[in-house]
Amino acid sequence: MEFTHLGRTGLKVSRLCLGTMNFGPLTSEADSHAIMDAGHDKGINFFDTANGYGGEGHRGRTEEIVGRWFAQGGGRRERTVLATKVYGDMGDDWPNSGKLSALSIRRNLDASLKRLQTDYVDLYQFHHVDRDTPWDEIWQALEVAVAQGKVLYVGSSNFAGWHISQAQAAAEKRNFLGLVSEQSKYSLLTRAIELEVIPAAEHYGLGIIPWSPLAGGLLGGVLRKENEGKRRQQADAIERHRSQLEQFEKLAAELGHEPGDIALAWILAQRAITAPIIGPRTMEQLDAAERALSVKLDEEALAKLDAIFPGHKTAPEDYAW
Repeated sequence: MEFTHLGRTGLKVSRLCLGTMNFGPLTSEADSHAIMDAGHDKGINFFDTANGYGGEGHRGRTEEIVGRWFAQGGGRRERTVLATKVYGDMGDDWPNSGKLSALSIRRNLDASLKRLQTDYVDLYQFHHVDRDTPWDEIWQALEVAVAQGKVLYVGSSNFAGWHISQAQAAAEKRNFLGLVSEQSKYSLLTRAIELEVIPAAEHYGLGIIPWSPLAGGLLGGVLRKENEGKRRQQADAIERHRSQLEQFEKLAAELGHEPGDIALAWILAQRAITAPIIGPRTMEQLDAAERALSVKLDEEALAKLDAIFPGHKTAPEDYAW
C-alpha cells in the first residue's frame, strides 16, 4: 500500500480510502466487518463514514457497525485513521438536530463517538456548507472539540472554492488550523472541481478526497456488463454518455486493464489528490480497487483520457483569457 500526507498535515493515510456508505443498507454487518478486516490486511488505514449513513430511517447504523468492529479489539481502532461527518438532520423531528450550529456539532459529535465506540475522531468533516451559521461559531465549537481531544483534524465536503477560502480566512483570524481536507465528487465524468475547488485546496494545503470516483459505476465497465445482461440501472446516464464510455472501455482494453482500474489510476494521478473513496459492497470490489494502485498511466494515456472526457483549466482561464 502507498501512503501520503493528508493535505498539509503530518498525518499519513493510505492512497485508498475505504468508504462505508454501503454498510448496513446494502452490505450485512458480518460482510462489512470482513471487508474492514481485509482493508487492514491490504494496508488501508483510512476509513470514511458519516453520522447520517445507514439508510432511510436508520441514520447512524453505519457508524454503529464500524463501532462494533472497533470493539473487537486487535488494534482495529489504533490502526485506523477514522473520518466521519456532521451536517445532515438526524431525523428526531426537533430543530438543531442537524447543520453546523455549536449545539448541533456538540450533540452530534458526542452521538457519533458513542456509536463508533471511540473517544476521538481523527478527521471530522462538515458534510455540507451551512449558510446560516457564522464561521466564528463553527470554529469556536471545533476549537472546544479539539481541546477536549475529541477531534484531531477538521475537513469539509461538497464545498465550493470560495467556501474553502471563507472558512480558512475565519480560521486564520482565530489562529486555528482550519480545514485540512475537502471531500468532493470527482471522476473522469465529473470534473467541475478542477475550476476552483482544486486550486483553492492547493493554495490552502487541503488534501482532496474524491467521492464517486467511478461515477456510480459508469466507469467500471458498464457497457460490457450491459452486454452480459448484468446491468439494468442508470439507463439514462449510460445513453447520455454512451459514446464516451465506448471509447473509454476500448482504451482500457488497449491498455490491458479493467476500466475501473484505469478510472482510479487516473484520479490518483491528478493534482492535490490524497485518496479516492472506494465504497465496496463485496470483497471482490475491494480486491478490484486495490489493483488500481499498480496501474501507472503515461502522458499519452492521460492525454487520450482527457480527449474522451475533457476537463477544465483553472478558472478564469477556463472561460476567459
